[in-house]
Amino acid sequence: MTMAEAIQSQFDLFATLPPIWQQSLLPLIQEKLSGADKVVVLDDDPTGTQTVYDVPVLTTWTVEALVRELAAPGPLFYILTNSRSLPLPAAQALNDEIGRALVEAGRQSGRAFTVVSRSDSTLRGHYPGEVDALAAALDRGDAAHLIIPFFREGGRYTIQDIHYVAEGDKLIPAAQTPFAQDAAFGYHASNLREWVAEKSEGRIQAEQVLSISLDDLRVGGPAAVQAKLATLGPGQVGVVNAADLRDLEVLVVALLDAEAMGQRFLYRTAASFVQVRAGLATRPLLTPAAMGLQGQAGGLFVVGSYVPKTTSQVQALLAQPGIVPVEVEVVKVLEPSTRQEAIDQAREAVARAVSAGQDTVLYTSRKLVSGNDAASSLAIGQQVSSALVAIVAHLPMTPRYLVAKGGITSSDIATQALRVRRAMVLGQIVPGVPVWHTGAESRLPGLAYVVFPGNVGDTDALVQVRAKLMQPH
Repeated sequence: MTMAEAIQSQFDLFATLPPIWQQSLLPLIQEKLSGADKVVVLDDDPTGTQTVYDVPVLTTWTVEALVRELAAPGPLFYILTNSRSLPLPAAQALNDEIGRALVEAGRQSGRAFTVVSRSDSTLRGHYPGEVDALAAALDRGDAAHLIIPFFREGGRYTIQDIHYVAEGDKLIPAAQTPFAQDAAFGYHASNLREWVAEKSEGRIQAEQVLSISLDDLRVGGPAAVQAKLATLGPGQVGVVNAADLRDLEVLVVALLDAEAMGQRFLYRTAASFVQVRAGLATRPLLTPAAMGLQGQAGGLFVVGSYVPKTTSQVQALLAQPGIVPVEVEVVKVLEPSTRQEAIDQAREAVARAVSAGQDTVLYTSRKLVSGNDAASSLAIGQQVSSALVAIVAHLPMTPRYLVAKGGITSSDIATQALRVRRAMVLGQIVPGVPVWHTGAESRLPGLAYVVFPGNVGDTDALVQVRAKLMQPH
């Protein structure tokens, strides 16, 4: 670890930075977006919708569906791939399939598009594998890759190329957090240029990675950033520093000008970039009335995420009055002889409580069970997630709302248990936590579905969400 990668005070580090670009550039971005390419976001789990609103999410990618979305009004749409739950070869094959379908849909619709590969702001995911597969399928081998993990609501900042995770008033280099210990997607480098080298297994050297610095963004402005972007050759990689949404505004103006001059990019980003690239202003948090809560049944929380942040949030929620806990023991659902009995017992307990109007928490036991390698760990995660799906898919009633905690969990519940094919993102219930409105084709149409990332929020975040969902509507 270098001195630059030490844990730092937010106040002390931010005080050393140049002031943000003085003028808001969002109106200029909105002006430049008139007639621009449509943005298509391939999201490796559903949590990437955590900064947008009034935006559709597809869980299918037939050419016909993509043609409709490319032709529809609006600056962007999401495709939920859930590729983070897959081994790398399967994730690459999926990106290849979607890329080819997009090319054909673009040909049929006559609409040009720009692709964002949205992934986790704590740097967990299949990079560069799935982005390389996507570039090949889109025939965009000449596109430069830009890595932009800044995520304001989650306290993810990149300063001097070091990606930080905010915990209280401290900024912790990402590689020193529990997220970097992920059994499938662990890493050792907090410096993004070194992270690219690590993830590419040395195919790309750190010194070959271009850095867009905060000085470029805050002192040089759009013109200086565009000039620096022009030095990126075909297939080269750049990383972007950012500590404020205004930094991304400067970046996006430069990118739009560069794209207008023929330069092409593939983006690997967190959620904040999508908001700015689409020209969306920040909207106030959702009110209970805006979420379309239904009926008098209890609400349901489904928790699969195992990161320490989630565990502390679940413990705080379970301590609240009126909560019915239903624990699913992971060792039992992994053992064939006890799996079905564990699923049936949990489903019956959830059905009784929700039908009686009680808010219920269905959660996996908190001790992490992992395999000997990334592939076996992903396979274990799939078995656990499929058990939660089996419980929710056969509930005999509609909960008043459904909160899914964790990226893979929320994806599997949406696509398999609820059979969502198209949903609308209404907005956010708390910062960084989106609410979907399920489509007419889903098993529970019109459900308020809260997609809660595993790595977002303070200890009382689930308590806050429940309090808001309990408010009179």
